[in-house]
Amino acid sequence: MQGQELPFKGGEWLKFKVKYGIFNTSEATLHLKEVDYGGERVFHAVGKGSTTGLARVFFKVDDTYESYFGIKDDAPRHFVRDIYEGGYTKHLKMYFNHNTQKAKIDNIETGASTEIAVPMGIQDVISGFYSLRHRPEIESIQKGQEVEMDMIFDDDEIFKFKLRYLGKERIKTKFGSVNTMIFRPLVQDGRVFKEQESLTLWITDDKNKIPVRVKASLRVGSLVADLDGFNGLKYPTELKNN
Repeated sequence: MQGQELPFKGGEWLKFKVKYGIFNTSEATLHLKEVDYGGERVFHAVGKGSTTGLARVFFKVDDTYESYFGIKDDAPRHFVRDIYEGGYTKHLKMYFNHNTQKAKIDNIETGASTEIAVPMGIQDVISGFYSLRHRPEIESIQKGQEVEMDMIFDDDEIFKFKLRYLGKERIKTKFGSVNTMIFRPLVQDGRVFKEQESLTLWITDDKNKIPVRVKASLRVGSLVADLDGFNGLKYPTELKNN
């Protein structure tokens, strides 16, 4: 990462509106800042998601994810997962020591604390999003090629996250038409998604590399998340934020 120009800066803010069929079901935001943490200047990214309207009556969701990660090396220092999903809750705090390749995980609800081994290059789900945006191989990637990383999401699992490049497409958005690169995250079977290749991601084909659309095929129907607002992009964009 050192010596490479980042596609984002502190102050970047993204908002997404999620639809299930014709219904607006939820919204999500991602906000990036520069802060002091542990005696160094780092990025602090906060992702929030919640159900809205009628969907909230039937299935309330209030999720917050936070990551503190290095500006120069993009390695996560601290990760927070605090979720409420239809009565299911989980509140975890992770602290990474990359010198010892260990992560301390505190379960805030139970008071339990564990330590696990983590590989070099480990990312949490938030820092991983930003890391993928500036991977050098993204600039020269060919159709069918994949990028991958080790990622931690929960307190008991490190998994290999892969992103397959499908090609380019110009799509219409709320902010006008934009050239995009299409990727397919390869996710694990047996949880929410019906098969390994059920997610599709469109990101701007420019220096910002921001997601403008995500489509997830579920067991019944599909969810589509579209960019609904943005601010603080580092580079010029085709998107017209009127």
